[in-house]
Amino acid sequence: MLRQQTPGHCLVYSMTSKPLNIYLDYAAATPLDKTVAAAMEPYLTHHFYNPSATYDAARQVQKYLNIARSHVAHWLGSRPSEVVFTAGGTEANNLAIHGIMRQFPKSNMLISSIEHESVRVPASRYDAREVNVQPDGRLDLNDLRQKIDDKTVLISIMYANNEIGTVQPIREVAKIIKEVRKLRGLSGLPLYFHSDACQAANYLDLHADRLGVDLLSLNGGKIYGPKQTGVLYVKAGIKLLPLIDGGGQERGLRSGTENVAGIIGLATALTLVQTDRREEGERLRKLQQQFLASLTEALPTAIVNGSIKYRLPNNLHFTLPGTDNERLLIQLDEAGIQAAAGSACSASDQTPSHVLRAIGLSDTDAQSSLRLTMGRHTTLAQLEQVILSLQKLTAKS
Repeated sequence: MLRQQTPGHCLVYSMTSKPLNIYLDYAAATPLDKTVAAAMEPYLTHHFYNPSATYDAARQVQKYLNIARSHVAHWLGSRPSEVVFTAGGTEANNLAIHGIMRQFPKSNMLISSIEHESVRVPASRYDAREVNVQPDGRLDLNDLRQKIDDKTVLISIMYANNEIGTVQPIREVAKIIKEVRKLRGLSGLPLYFHSDACQAANYLDLHADRLGVDLLSLNGGKIYGPKQTGVLYVKAGIKLLPLIDGGGQERGLRSGTENVAGIIGLATALTLVQTDRREEGERLRKLQQQFLASLTEALPTAIVNGSIKYRLPNNLHFTLPGTDNERLLIQLDEAGIQAAAGSACSASDQTPSHVLRAIGLSDTDAQSSLRLTMGRHTTLAQLEQVILSLQKLTAKS
């Protein structure tokens, strides 16, 4: 990125990279929707007021903030008071985990072995045990049952995996938790269920009661909304300890002046993706099937990772044995194709993905794997070009 100084001493930032050609990393970041940007713009300029101020203009901003909260609550099937706005999915996950576990220092929690780092790292501050997954990435429900004990107070299972796209049996997990609560009765520890749904919001039902969750995290930057915006659904009656103390905004759970423009953008983006999720999901599912069929025909040694049946429609994750994914990603980028090997949050870590290890891949195969994630602007012609590029690049290796 270059920094240029204008005669008026304002700093102007511009990118010097080549234009994007084929973008296939929607799990890492989505472009801001034009409708979302238009909805946000007035709250960045004209309606800039602090919603906690007492004058009329600020009260108007507070009103629109409340409307945005109601829109998010609609898609969660919740009350507006159960919606807490955060600065992204990472903060939402941290608030859920620390907010519960700090109240029960002698208890333990369970997470799946393929959780995102924003769950794994905060969980590591406590007595956290991992629940195994099957080779397709689906949670081993028997292992879950065996690992719940009398001191387990929180279970955090992601709705859909960010690397291999596997969708988890959230409702079945909720049923197991309900059974445990019944056995514990009123005298035992509470047992809470949190789900990181950041990758799921584009394509799956988010109704909290139907899912059976107590806490659920969303991320605006994954749904064509603004980055650094997020939501934590907190079921009524659940007490959390805040991460940030101050003026008591967000029911005392997230102090600080609200990011009104970001919240408006997130609510708008969530409405757009949830309204179109079935139609867009079906479009991408067809592209997914066509790509995987073409991939295995063009590169017969390719191995698809994760569940085929229980999978996000935009996810393409596969191993190309004998290749080096780091080199391949550089070559793809030079060809105008933006892809990934796994989670962008751990891209700087050279160790093989814990997700791929959890589903049984060797370190060698893990380092020969690619993740392509599609989105609104993905076309069949683009995917055909990717297949051709992979053929050429792997023939050279």
